[in-house]
Amino acid sequence: MANAHPEVLGAVDPRQLTEARLRAHHAAQWLARVAIGLIAPKEDHSHTNLGWLAGQNSFETHDFAGAHRLRLCVPDLTLSLRESGSEASSLALAGKTDDDVKTWLGDQLTGAGVDPAKVFEPLPYVMPAHGVEGGAAYATDDVGRELAQVAAWFGLADALLGRVRKAHSDITPGPSPVRTWPHHFDLATLISLDSGDPENARSVGAGFSPGDEHYDEPYFYVTPWPYPETTELPDLTGIGHWHTEGFVAAIATGTRIVAERDGEGAVGAFLEAAVSGCLRLLSPGGPAE
Repeated sequence: MANAHPEVLGAVDPRQLTEARLRAHHAAQWLARVAIGLIAPKEDHSHTNLGWLAGQNSFETHDFAGAHRLRLCVPDLTLSLRESGSEASSLALAGKTDDDVKTWLGDQLTGAGVDPAKVFEPLPYVMPAHGVEGGAAYATDDVGRELAQVAAWFGLADALLGRVRKAHSDITPGPSPVRTWPHHFDLATLISLDSGDPENARSVGAGFSPGDEHYDEPYFYVTPWPYPETTELPDLTGIGHWHTEGFVAAIATGTRIVAERDGEGAVGAFLEAAVSGCLRLLSPGGPAE
């Protein structure tokens, strides 16, 4: 691959990242728990979403308890509590169980003047099954290269989706910030074309998933809402295809991306064409109107 991540991205087969992705997904739930328990709730649940710090290969919460944030470094699965941007304490998850993390985090939150009980409620959604839920320790040594790959994919996605957001910033209400949603572990921006009830408002979602029950590998997606008739979907050239079972989205999988000489360029072209095509579908007088 060329450009931003030639030394990392594609060094491991995208279809071999499942275990690393699941460990990172479960580790990120500590950030989600803090956000759910300690940040003032918003109707769209955006208080729970996570920022990607490109230079740190890390996820980070919004502010809580003043200027505190919790961060997860993906390549080594290390949690760190930050205060006003400076590290207050950290915990490497390797060899630690969820009970160990709970003890450490509880101590840190108590020291920050926060009641940790609010953080340790059950999650309001079901996570993919993994041994850490049953008391197994986190591990990193056996998936070190794979965790680095997961981070590289998120880094590429954050950069390219940031370009999508900028390219369509003239739309009103317009694109949301590029953030990761901890439930599905997807990084996305939503380009809203209408205000009001999101169930009825037109939008185009552009995002990235490191893998899930639909595609067990990283993939980029572009989704028009409301879903148009499948017969109206525009042709996709290059690395993209249309997924139409259960949901409608233009998809570019990791295996297709790393097979390209310029994978980053291919993803950029895919996103640009798919987003533009979906916007045309949803425009007044278009097929979805």
